[in-house]
Amino acid sequence: MNSRPAIAVDFGGTTIKIGVTCGSDILEKAQPLPTPAYGSPEEIMDAMCATMKGLRDRHPDVCAVGLGMPGWVDFYKGVLYQLTNVAVWNREVPVRDVMQQQLGLPVVLDNDANCMGYAEWKLGAGQGLESLVCLTLGTGIGGAVIVHNRLLRGRNVSSGELGQTSIHFRGRVGPFGNRGAIEEYIGNNELAAEAVARYAAAGVQRPAEDCTPYKLELAARAGDAIAKGLYDEFAEMLACLVMNMMYAVVPDAFIIGGGVAKAGDLLFEPLRARLHEQLFRVHDANLRLLPACFGSDAGLIGAGLMAQHYADGTLL
Repeated sequence: MNSRPAIAVDFGGTTIKIGVTCGSDILEKAQPLPTPAYGSPEEIMDAMCATMKGLRDRHPDVCAVGLGMPGWVDFYKGVLYQLTNVAVWNREVPVRDVMQQQLGLPVVLDNDANCMGYAEWKLGAGQGLESLVCLTLGTGIGGAVIVHNRLLRGRNVSSGELGQTSIHFRGRVGPFGNRGAIEEYIGNNELAAEAVARYAAAGVQRPAEDCTPYKLELAARAGDAIAKGLYDEFAEMLACLVMNMMYAVVPDAFIIGGGVAKAGDLLFEPLRARLHEQLFRVHDANLRLLPACFGSDAGLIGAGLMAQHYADGTLL
């Protein structure tokens, strides 16, 4: 593997994290960029490049740039078609070509959930395993699927969009007309909205900012029945997705990351119980649910690792 460091980008709807990584080590993190502050894709890319040039000045041995971005990414063409949760990015942009021209470095672009999955597969919870389903639970539900030591990309280079898979054929309508898309139920915003509504029905006024996954976890552990019920239902809905993927892929393990996953046993115990009720006994006996290793840094580490492998020609 290329031992030279790489510049890595983990692009979010609120902030853009940029740093220098080498394997699982983060050598430097720049000041995050505020995503909503920019009015066009060009402004966003110019700001990113300015930060990356500063990092390169301090780390002149960087070998490449890795970008993890949400939305529909064509890994092979280096094109971002639409950027999730960023209204000004509503058109196709050849990100790789633009960045390479400005930076003079090789650039690899992939979906942010693929970057998280790549980090966990190569260096984290899934190291040494051949087949994995990786889930990141946040504003949306991101996924990466690895089968027989290969990251699946699909014909339209969009495999692993597990947040759009259905848990109810007459459920809520997703962004593409798809019924029952799971992230319409258990994304962070949806979880907060449901919590606000349930507290209000119980005569308790609680704002959405007090209903984050972490604050609900604290409330549940303190004996709050509403918060505990929300976690149990979250686990039941997530179990539907995991069950479907278990029957479809039969991976060596499921790796689960993101804010809600940090709740540990509060999520994993009811999740295992729901899956035990629904899985064929052989699948149930071999089920492995693993918390992600790298937490909120997984996307950055994965993007940098992809860049290192891209530079030395080993990235598939």
